[in-house]
Amino acid sequence: MAGVAALKKNISFNKKDNSNLLLGRFELGKLLGHGTFAKVHLAKNLKTGEAVAIKIISKDKILKSGLVSHIKREISILRRVRHPNIVQLFEVMATKTKIYFVMEYVRGGELFNKVAKGRLKEEVARKYFQQLICAVGFCHARGVFHRDIKPENLLLDENGNLKVSDFGLSAVSDEIKQDGLFHTFCGTPAYVAPEVLSRKGYDGAKVDIWSCGVVLFVLMAGYLPFHDPNNVMVMYKKIYKGEFRCPRWFSPELVNLLTRLLDIKPQTRISIPEIMENRWFKIGFKHIKFYVEDDVVCNLDSLDLDGNEGNDGKDDKKVLNIDEHRDEVLESVSESEWDSEVVNRRKNRQLGSLPRPASLNAFDIISFSQGFDLSGLFEEKGDEARFVSGASVSKIMTKLEEVAQLVSFKVRKKDYRVSLEGSREGVKGPLSIAAEVFELTPSLVVVEVKKKGGDKDEYHSFLNTELKPALHSLTMEESAGSSSCQTTPDESLQQRAFSDSAIDKHSDSIESLNLDT
Repeated sequence: MAGVAALKKNISFNKKDNSNLLLGRFELGKLLGHGTFAKVHLAKNLKTGEAVAIKIISKDKILKSGLVSHIKREISILRRVRHPNIVQLFEVMATKTKIYFVMEYVRGGELFNKVAKGRLKEEVARKYFQQLICAVGFCHARGVFHRDIKPENLLLDENGNLKVSDFGLSAVSDEIKQDGLFHTFCGTPAYVAPEVLSRKGYDGAKVDIWSCGVVLFVLMAGYLPFHDPNNVMVMYKKIYKGEFRCPRWFSPELVNLLTRLLDIKPQTRISIPEIMENRWFKIGFKHIKFYVEDDVVCNLDSLDLDGNEGNDGKDDKKVLNIDEHRDEVLESVSESEWDSEVVNRRKNRQLGSLPRPASLNAFDIISFSQGFDLSGLFEEKGDEARFVSGASVSKIMTKLEEVAQLVSFKVRKKDYRVSLEGSREGVKGPLSIAAEVFELTPSLVVVEVKKKGGDKDEYHSFLNTELKPALHSLTMEESAGSSSCQTTPDESLQQRAFSDSAIDKHSDSIESLNLDT
């Protein structure tokens, strides 16, 4: 109880002091840190009650220093790298004089403070290194290179998980010169790679891997592999020659990995995929499976289809992410909105009826009619697609399972929702798709399909080659079955799958849907 009380005291806010209110949405708390151009405050989101960290940047200072493009690049980079082991940027706000970065508040502080007390146990160091490599590998796959990896830029959350922070010196693949290399001299001296010192150009990915090697050495040894307290040039010479000695408590497997990580030749230095296949690295390693849905980072291992905690009883961390808005002012999606959606679905299911699509209006219904030659049976919008069917829910669910089995997808079902999860690890994680059945009329349903995670091209390929044909065949089967039972057949209606006849037949039912027209 004392720990909880101390935590509440640590993040307490003065509700009566209106001067601490930021744009009416956040209540500023204590100062967490400051630099030349910015300061960071603890704050509270007044709508959700959550603690966040807000970085306040002076527009005047960055304009005078010519750092406007630098700030824009940092925002762009943080939008690319949404990962459980990377500190998240929720949104960006601006006034005439200030720019505000609303970021995830990581309670555990810097990894540096933990190492400063002494070297870590091997299993603890390995866990942090595994999480670091996962985050760095994710960044590299998105064309982002950190270039300043060190314990001071690695934070720990309340559960002891590592979070990579401070992308201020990061670069993107778009900035690579014609020779395919970066040429900007940057980084922290003790963690900088030898090729950066040569000033002849360097591969951003290989430089990050070198820095990860130095971090691993520090975690296991408690001190730097290359260091000279009196002369930085002597330290640079040691780095350039790759001169370091491992302590006697390092295992042979660890020494072998560090030798590969701190290889002075970037061409032969170990790569991220090779690190993940290393024997020492793989001990106890579990790859993080996640997807981003409605701007929330969700863990596939611990969430059910409603975003609730899994069978292990552990609360899943929901992390909001940014969504670009005009003038680079970004709006976040609150967790309360997510929760209310889940509550509404539960109420619908308790009533024993199918939920109805919130965003479907009368014009959408008409557009499904083939007679109007608009969108036909399918309506696609980016990563979402809708399909109208007269088939029963059970038949639709069975068909979705059949499609999943054809491509070796894992299937999870709950009420009127199906989650399809691929096993192949792509650049953006495994392909994950959600399908939900909504009631349109008493005998007509809408199947909404949405990409939750994974590669966009892979999703559209699956949609066009597997899902569409399967659902179309189901529709034709239902149409043929209903046509054979008609006492007064109409040839023109028989040739239509079902859309026109179904909508005409249930026009009275459509009136009762309370749709917003």
